[in-house]
Amino acid sequence: MLKQGDGMIEQDENIDERPREKFIPQRTIGTAADRARRNLNAKLSNPLAGYSHAELRKQGRAFAMMHEMGDQADIRVFELGAVLAQSPEQFEDVAGLTPQEKEVLRHEFTHRWSQPWKMYAVIALCSLSAAVQGMDETVVNGAQIWYKHQFDIASEAYRDTWLVGLVNAAPYLCCAFVGCWLTVPFNHWFGRRGTIFITCCFSAIACLWQGFVSTWWSMFVARFALGFGIGPKSATVPIYAAETAPPAIRGALVMQWQMWTAFGIMLGYAADLIFYQVEDPVGIVGLNWRLMMASAMFPAMVVCCFVFACPESPRWYMSKKQYYRAYQSICTLRHHKIQAARDLYYMHTLLEAENSMKLGQHKLLELITVPRNRRAMLASEIVMFMQQFCGVNVIAYYSSEIFLEANFSPPAALAASLGWGVINWLFAIPAIYTIDTFGRRNLLLTTFPLMALAMFFTGFSFWIPETSHSARIGCIALGTYLFGAVYSPGEGPVPFTYSAEAYPLYVRSYGMALATATTWFFNFVLGVSWPSLRNAFTAQGGFAWYAGWCIVGWWLVLLFMPETKNKTLEELDQVFSVPTRFHARYGLRQIPYFFKRYLLRKDVRPEILYEREIQPAQDAGFNP
Repeated sequence: MLKQGDGMIEQDENIDERPREKFIPQRTIGTAADRARRNLNAKLSNPLAGYSHAELRKQGRAFAMMHEMGDQADIRVFELGAVLAQSPEQFEDVAGLTPQEKEVLRHEFTHRWSQPWKMYAVIALCSLSAAVQGMDETVVNGAQIWYKHQFDIASEAYRDTWLVGLVNAAPYLCCAFVGCWLTVPFNHWFGRRGTIFITCCFSAIACLWQGFVSTWWSMFVARFALGFGIGPKSATVPIYAAETAPPAIRGALVMQWQMWTAFGIMLGYAADLIFYQVEDPVGIVGLNWRLMMASAMFPAMVVCCFVFACPESPRWYMSKKQYYRAYQSICTLRHHKIQAARDLYYMHTLLEAENSMKLGQHKLLELITVPRNRRAMLASEIVMFMQQFCGVNVIAYYSSEIFLEANFSPPAALAASLGWGVINWLFAIPAIYTIDTFGRRNLLLTTFPLMALAMFFTGFSFWIPETSHSARIGCIALGTYLFGAVYSPGEGPVPFTYSAEAYPLYVRSYGMALATATTWFFNFVLGVSWPSLRNAFTAQGGFAWYAGWCIVGWWLVLLFMPETKNKTLEELDQVFSVPTRFHARYGLRQIPYFFKRYLLRKDVRPEILYEREIQPAQDAGFNP
């Protein structure tokens, strides 16, 4: 398998018998600055590696006394916490732990979802914030059936189709160019809880505002303001979840964002259906669609009411040098002080390592100029772009219009949209398991062809004659449902998860800001262009257009997206050190391997890209 020594890696000859291309991982060559970055990344992978237990105890004691963490009992738990932070799973080997403390730590690994009620409150807060996000996105789906007629933009004229698209996509225009980039200053000034509170206030006010507008341009302004709620919240909630959760459930909790966003999308469709039958009283026109648009304010108001009942992120407190408040916060999120001291000390060491990363240029430039970061950015941008251009939000935002065009009645169109929302949510649940077992790359390579087939099937179903009414509407609904079923475990959860782990920690916040801005920008492009695209291409051509993009996405993933499943920071440095052209050739070679292994049933072994032989630097001759 893997053998390392003197900076070299040797391949086991039994893995693959054909001749290999040879390369040097970027971590073995480069400028002094490159080597400094690689050393810092390695340090971040485990900043406590190499210390003895005695040294760690001394460090933990000094940390507790310097920041006045409490009495002698608290100093003792920090001494032990520093040792546990080095290898949490090896608690049985740590001298000085009481039987009760060992039982608490043992219980943590065997019953990972047994948490204090404050931790469950944080989970509820993050889930409900995600539901706010989803509902903000989809209540417009049903409301546009009515308000575009009231605003006199319902014709098939070129101007009107673009205005409908512009109004619907306004929040994502704000997210791409303003909202997402407010994440860093909002978090710096107000903390995680404060940012969630402010963004949910924006969402609630904007949703209520949408219920009172009377022109298309005032609806555009209200929905543009909604982007100030959607943008920073979409980046802050996963960060808050990651910083408060214990290690055993951190990945699963961060994954909840996508699943409960899908739940909120379903709630938006349900609200459309609930308020459909509301009739206009005297003096009010369009009460039904106004209630649909305003209904999304209620989950946002619930979040605002209890967000401050949850503790602030301990990591944020430490970034403000408020160490004792950080300790108080994390103690409410753990069963025992020994767990709190362990996790807080590890956060402290990571924060100190990150603060030491002063490499002489802006971190946004580091995303482009450093080859390892540039490859991570390429892969992240591909999955974020394809999350939109696979066509999912054509269905999310316009499914009611699509079903009406297929000759559904308005109630049937809203009910069919709700059915799609239910499927989108239910099929997101298995991704909590499959994303870490089947892998990010494999999920996308499996689901992109299926998404393309579902899109082709949906579009071609519009050619079924209207005389065959039941077959026509059944096939169109089936095509959209099949698309939702294969999208939800693949392109739904993978992009945010992948982007959050592909970048090194010292540029991760900037990489995530770029990633979220990318997905919201192309969300805007898709939302604003669909009405005109449908008129120009017809429904058949419009769905085929996005089916074609699903095929393009499959090739992009195959060639340029490395797998990141279950890899440490140090291992990710190796993965993203593979030159792009080597990875592209490796991806192409996977095609004949698949046919031989799974279709021809031959006994062939997979090629392991990251265990290749290494040539001296002068023989590599490549430019990243």
